[in-house]
Amino acid sequence: MAAVSLGDSEGALEAGLRKGVSAGEIHRDDAGLQGWVGLVLDQLAGSGPRKDLPLDVQATAFQHRVWQELRAIPRGQTRSYSEVARRIGRPRAARAVARACASNRVALLVPCHRVVATGGGLGGYRWGRSGNGRC
Repeated sequence: MAAVSLGDSEGALEAGLRKGVSAGEIHRDDAGLQGWVGLVLDQLAGSGPRKDLPLDVQATAFQHRVWQELRAIPRGQTRSYSEVARRIGRPRAARAVARACASNRVALLVPCHRVVATGGGLGGYRWGRSGNGRC
């Protein structure tokens, strides 16, 4: 399972990871992840979507298309759920776009926080309120 998560504490993040894993063991490997964390931090610092940062996530074809569109939203900009739906050729699928955003397990790498309610209002966000579009 691949995930990039936000949380208030290491314990809360680990509990969320364990909740999402139905079978298998979880092993912490800080040294092994150090290079990947550096790439994620580079992207957050504004280097844009990293082409060398592989995203190995499970998704439906629809989710994958939504997430590709989200990765195309420039830093500092936002789109509405309806606009994303139109851009992927599914103009009546705004709620499905919202569900795809909610199921995103790689926060910030697939910037679902850049999607807002129609009119620019704040929408729901898995890790809090969205709408600032800064990342």
